[in-house]
This record gives sequence, C-alpha cells and structure tokens, in this order.
Amino acid sequence: MADNAFYCPLSHESILAVRGPDANKFLQGQVTCNLNYLNESHASLGARCTPKGRMQSSFGIVSVADGYLLAMANELLDAQLNDLKKYAAFSKSKLIDESAEWARFGLSGADDLLRQLDLTLPAEAGSVARHNDLMAVRTHDGRAELWVPVAQAQTIKAQLASQLPEAPLNTWLLAQIRAGIGQVMGPTRELFIPQMINLQALDGVSFKKGCYTGQEIVARMQYLGKLKRRLQRLEMHEAVLPEPGTPLFSPVHGSSVGEVVLAAHSESGIELLAVLQDDATQDGRIHLGSPEGPALNMLSLPYSLDVDREIQR
Repeated sequence: MADNAFYCPLSHESILAVRGPDANKFLQGQVTCNLNYLNESHASLGARCTPKGRMQSSFGIVSVADGYLLAMANELLDAQLNDLKKYAAFSKSKLIDESAEWARFGLSGADDLLRQLDLTLPAEAGSVARHNDLMAVRTHDGRAELWVPVAQAQTIKAQLASQLPEAPLNTWLLAQIRAGIGQVMGPTRELFIPQMINLQALDGVSFKKGCYTGQEIVARMQYLGKLKRRLQRLEMHEAVLPEPGTPLFSPVHGSSVGEVVLAAHSESGIELLAVLQDDATQDGRIHLGSPEGPALNMLSLPYSLDVDREIQR
C-alpha cells in the first residue's frame, strides 16, 4: 500500500514562517536542530520544547532567502505562532502563518517527474532541490516532499496527476510510520522529549549548537542514558484507527505504559508508532486503550540508535 508510486496532498500540516534579519538568531534559541546546517541544499527535522524538554511541536524546516519555513501539524500552528511572537517582540523577526501561500505534495517513486520540473534531488535525507520557487525535500526513507507556491499549485498538481495516481493521506502516513518518523500532534503536545520519538536518530537534534529552550534536559537524557520510554512500531488487526495520545497498557504495570504517536490503516489492519516503556516492550504484551483492549504485535524499526553518531551533530 505504501510502497507504490503516488502523489498525495499534505493537507494535515500548516506552514509557520519566521522571516527577517534576526530569524536565525531568534529561532536558533528556540529549536532542537542546528539552523547553521540548513542552506539552499539541506533541510532538517526539528522540534520546539518547553523548559522541561517536552516537545510543543515537531516539524520539517527549510531555509528561504530571508528566514525559515516550518511544516507542522495543523492543530499546533496557532499555539506555536502566538507563543513564539511573545519571544520575538524585541527581535527583527516576523512570524507569519503562510499555510495559504504554499501547497505541499508528498511524492513516492517520483524522481523522474521531479527531474521534469528541473528538480534533481539527491538521495541523502534532508537534501533540497530548488527551481523557479519550487522546492523538493528528500525524506529519510527516500520519498520526497514538493513545496509549491500557491500560484503554481493547480498547474503542478495537474502535472502530477497526469503521471501518478493520487493516494489518500493515509498512504503517506503509513509510509512515515514504516520509516519510523514520529511526529507531535495536537493530543501529544508536551508529552514527549525528542529522544522518545527518536528525533535525535533522524538528525533533528543538535548536541553541539549551544543553548535552546529545554536543551539541558534533552542533553542530560542523551549523555546520561536514563531514557526509559522509546519509540516502537506495532501492528494490530483492527478496523478503527486509534487517535494520537491513545494510551497503551501492559500486564507489567497497572497503569498506562505508553501512548500512540501516529497510526494508519495497512493492508492487514493498522500499523502505528507509539512511545512505550522499555519493560513493557521487552514483555511484548501490549494492549490498546485498556488492559483488556485489542492486542498489538511488535514490529521492527528501519534504523538503529547510535549515540556516538548522534552527539556529533
């Protein structure tokens, strides 16, 4: 379902723009990723945390001529925009909801089509190709995001539709789950620190950039190795899709041992990402919603954690 060539409008995310002479300086103190790594040819994942290291949002971020564009879950944008404006009051930065200015499409198996748009996108995760205000960004599993100014959206969509089938958003999210890419949604706001969704393994956290909000907690978890809740991939043979934040249970504890991060329908039921306590993961008896709820089976993630590599960013 998630492995075929397709295009998909990314209607679940909105765009927060941070523009102005101080955009880098201002945002660098707010987010987990190192903005100095971003340029014309490289984008990143990232997050914004509370002082206690809990993620208020996660996002994909690309640089533009006068600042940055952050793509995050629709339901997070207003709160992040209003909160960031408080800190930007004395900065030469302007924060804007630019969701109406951009159309974004998820692409799978579409590199030939991108080349027709004069976008030759390298295979490396985070790579960016640009042409005539179009941007293509490579995801960690080889798919691509196409960013299109709204004035060109209908023309580009027609070109996509002439060569690729349009897939529902579920297909894009299923591929994201299989790639092990977690994401903060409205119900999971301020539940997780970045390492709980493996953001550091996806180059979304820098441990060399210096201070940002929540940095002390995030760094302590990385260097002291005391994290006891981690991202896992699971499946279940059910028809009703669980919402992000749905609790998970295990006989090893009488209370919840984790929460759903993201879920999508698959060929045989449902696949999902969840943050789970390590002892519950080792036990393997995981149930959705209650101790008597539907049973889930553990699946593997497509990458391994490497602390030595992660702390080099």
